[in-house]
Amino acid sequence: MPNQVEEFNEYRLKMNDKILANDNKVIKRIFNLDTNAYKKGHLDVKTKELLGLVASAVLRCDDCIKYHLETAFKEGVTKEEVMETLSIATLVGGTIVVPHLRRAYEFWEELEIAKK
Repeated sequence: MPNQVEEFNEYRLKMNDKILANDNKVIKRIFNLDTNAYKKGHLDVKTKELLGLVASAVLRCDDCIKYHLETAFKEGVTKEEVMETLSIATLVGGTIVVPHLRRAYEFWEELEIAKK
């Protein structure tokens, strides 16, 4: 049975390929801007991913939350760091963020299981 990490990545890759194949200059530039914004600069990648996680949770974008969780996981972020980050997001976003907090926690657990 595929887990939600695999399903998310397969769907994201498939749809990004289809979207980018249409060769829309604006969409390609937005994708490129996003890629470059999260590269190491004055802030390290880990910090940028945690910032992206807060913004994504506050904006209630589950796909974005999953993306930033997985990238943060690959950058060596700990569960404790994720929970502290999500606590800030929940504080800022309010109780409407709680369902996204639940799904984020579940996704993080699947990342940990996949690593084993």
